[in-house]
Amino acid sequence: MKRSLRIAIQGRPSRGVGMEEVMFESLDQIGIALNMAEVAILPEEVPLFTKKLVDQGIISSALHNHWIFTEPNILYIHFQSVEPPLTFARKTAAALSVLR
Repeated sequence: MKRSLRIAIQGRPSRGVGMEEVMFESLDQIGIALNMAEVAILPEEVPLFTKKLVDQGIISSALHNHWIFTEPNILYIHFQSVEPPLTFARKTAAALSVLR
């Protein structure tokens, strides 16, 4: 997902902030895996995004900043599940659809 956020750190433009990461590991013989993701999110997007995750049975495991002095303020949300990776991908896509 490509977001068009203009982000500055300490007043300097940054293109490296706002990256998303989705991964899975420990895939078993029946196709169940540990799925994990990290997404950059604006503070005002947190309630709706986390609700979308929770409504789909995904655990939100952390919400924090990586950088200080960012404009706008950027947080990173980590979430996880144990299920088939494709199921997790679909749920993640649904949650991402609420971000601007």
